[in-house]
Amino acid sequence: MKNKPDDRTDNIDRIQYNIDRTILNCELADEMIAKTDDSKMKQALEDKNERRLESLQAMRCEIRDEALDKEKGYK
Repeated sequence: MKNKPDDRTDNIDRIQYNIDRTILNCELADEMIAKTDDSKMKQALEDKNERRLESLQAMRCEIRDEALDKEKGYK
């Protein structure tokens, strides 16, 4: 069985897409928080947005690393 070659050509685009979607989801959750009176729902959405912000930080680091690797010519 042959392994597939490491194709990282679209990693930056894929990560950027995920960043954009995560930001959109945060914004949508903020709108829901503003509209709802349910305290449990508000807390759940706030907690989820906190996790999203942590993920955004990690994805931004990852995209930076990918860009540096691309400049070096993919190890």
